Amino acid sequence: MEFELKMPRLGESISEAAIITWFKSVGDPIDEDEMLLEVATDKVDSEIPSTVSGVIKEIRFEPNAVVEVGAIIAIIETDGTVSSSPKKETEEKVPIQKKKKASVKKSVTARQNNNTFFSPLIISIAKERHISFEELARIPATGKDGRLRKSDLFQYIDDGRPFQFVQPSAEPDPTAYRIPQLNLDKGTGKIVKMDRMRQMIADHMVYSKHTSPHVTAYVEADLTDMVAWRNANKIAFQDSHNERLTFTPLFVEAVAKAVKDFPMINVSVDGENIIVKESINIGMATALPSGNLIVPVVKQADTKDLVELAKDVNVLAGKARENKLQADDIQGSTFTISNVGTFGSVMGTPIINQPEVAILALGIIKKRAEVLETPEGDEIAIRSMMYLSLSFDHRVVDGYLGGSFLRRVADYLEQFDTKRTI
Repeated sequence: MEFELKMPRLGESISEAAIITWFKSVGDPIDEDEMLLEVATDKVDSEIPSTVSGVIKEIRFEPNAVVEVGAIIAIIETDGTVSSSPKKETEEKVPIQKKKKASVKKSVTARQNNNTFFSPLIISIAKERHISFEELARIPATGKDGRLRKSDLFQYIDDGRPFQFVQPSAEPDPTAYRIPQLNLDKGTGKIVKMDRMRQMIADHMVYSKHTSPHVTAYVEADLTDMVAWRNANKIAFQDSHNERLTFTPLFVEAVAKAVKDFPMINVSVDGENIIVKESINIGMATALPSGNLIVPVVKQADTKDLVELAKDVNVLAGKARENKLQADDIQGSTFTISNVGTFGSVMGTPIINQPEVAILALGIIKKRAEVLETPEGDEIAIRSMMYLSLSFDHRVVDGYLGGSFLRRVADYLEQFDTKRTI
């Protein structure tokens, strides 16, 4: 019988995915759970296994095609009994027919839309079709707040790209800043092409700096009591709960408490509106084996105890090391932390993880001689100190809010309860 393999759901908010490559061809045998293809979403690449054993009879989409969740992507001929809906008696793939290009004179003008954000998926399709950002901005958009959807772009392409050669009706603003086109000497040497994830990271970083006016504030915290408690209890913690106790869950715990105290740090910007998030989901900037950066998310961090936080952190870190993170693991972050101390950095000035409005960097914990005020007077003691830095979006987070939140995180770390049990 014939089995219809469909594009699976790859995450809560993901409705489509782009096919990167097929590992099998028509006529090839395949076993159940053997990887059949690799797909990409805006967040992560995933390998899709076959759910049955058989022979590939039909592959319905070519690489680079964008496919909706639930669409049939392949037909597998199998001898086993498969529980699936009956296949229509005559079902043929309808070829995509190209429409003739509309005749457009170069003197025609087109209205420039307010489309200022394009998803990585839209950008990928546009690059493949050699569509500029200026042309994208002229396409009629039906998405929320005038954003361009994939269906809008494909409809525009099917219509023959009528605005391909037209000029914008509005004259450029002479006061607007323009990136100077400098002919810089980039030097010579070995050429290393960016992989797909590195290109996405580059796009997101440039977009973040372009969108959010970044301001960074700094404080330092005395972590002596926390370090002593963790060192004294990490072995017993692992024996009792079978989980490693790193500093990360302790940091996540403190940050979640501070976010709860300052909910306006847990927001995103949508045009002229500020969306205050109901959940507190803490993203952890993590390096993959390839060197690329990814942000797995501890969901509902404010509702979990230290054991649950440690388990979530350890599972996500393990998945990152083994390149096994799924789409759901890296979605939904409302505030991000970056532990630059793991690389030996004293402090950092991180770039905001859009669409969030702040990101916290945690430096290395370093022993230093500090002056302490005691009833007997000032004394010099060896203390475990750490710098914290908060980059925030000055459109919606002012210095008072940013500084108060940062100080509150440091206070929670410094006032750690050393009598807490495990």
